[in-house]
Amino acid sequence: MARTTHDADGAAADAATELSGPAQHGLELYRRMLVVRRFEETVQSLFQKGEVHGTTHLYVGEEAGAVGVADVLGPQDRVAGTYRGHGHALALGVDPQALLDEMLGRETGVCGGRAGSMNVIDLANRLIGCFGIIGGSISAATGAALALRTQGDGVAVAFFGEGTTNHGYFHECLNFAAVLRLPVLFVCENNRYGEFTPFEDVTAGDIAARPQTLGIPTETVDGMDVWAVREAAEAAVSRARAGEGPQFIQSMTYRFVGHSRSDPGRYRKAGELDEWKQRDPLKVARERLADAFGVPGDAVDGVDGAVDAQFEAIVERALAAPYPEPARDAAREFAP
Repeated sequence: MARTTHDADGAAADAATELSGPAQHGLELYRRMLVVRRFEETVQSLFQKGEVHGTTHLYVGEEAGAVGVADVLGPQDRVAGTYRGHGHALALGVDPQALLDEMLGRETGVCGGRAGSMNVIDLANRLIGCFGIIGGSISAATGAALALRTQGDGVAVAFFGEGTTNHGYFHECLNFAAVLRLPVLFVCENNRYGEFTPFEDVTAGDIAARPQTLGIPTETVDGMDVWAVREAAEAAVSRARAGEGPQFIQSMTYRFVGHSRSDPGRYRKAGELDEWKQRDPLKVARERLADAFGVPGDAVDGVDGAVDAQFEAIVERALAAPYPEPARDAAREFAP
């Protein structure tokens, strides 16, 4: 990717520091989405070089969902992510260095190098877990909401894909949450495909009608627009926090990569990916920053350059980080 020169970076930084209010906040939302995008691209590159083992499920194209929701959450809230959870973690403030170290199995990883890609937990940043089991995030967030309602005004959030709406977890937990009026936000990230299958081929009716049948307030939003997601999430979280029970958002989005590392995505309809890339969350954000907030291109370019430089350093440190020492850790764990 092209990088700005040092002089251009300095000018861009100056332009960014002159911003305030909605313009400054909008640029920060863009930066957070860009961090997620660069992280996922970095993971993919390192995986292809044999540095990341196991499998990976990337969030490329869906960044507006996690960033938009996380932006309205407070320190008292809790979030459960999916196996495509790197974006959820980063949006909550998980350190990208610690998360990349985790992807490489290093001792300095957020879970000591033992979680891998799909099972990250960072309680300090409100992430109660990323769940490889389909629907696991829904049950975890429902349980967290049950606890939170006795501890103040905390709200639990569950991210999950559209395919999850056909699983028992979905129906049982939404019914339970509705009956008990739990403070939980269910966020269905509808990226159109359940692994390799178009969701309409295996899902009857309208997904949004399912929570509505239970009396749960529901909104379907443009999941490629971080401001649209944020607006819906802010209203939903406020209602849940006020004791109005569970809320539901369907975020219509699209993943630009395959389901996992072994998926070339050949099942996509001709031209579909190119069409969705015209609605790339980063492109949508850049256009709105310019048109609605008057953010100069130099300021956005400066963010691009700063994030690129950040990840160059992160990769270097991650590759140099030590692996865990099982013998030493075992001795410490089982010592009398």
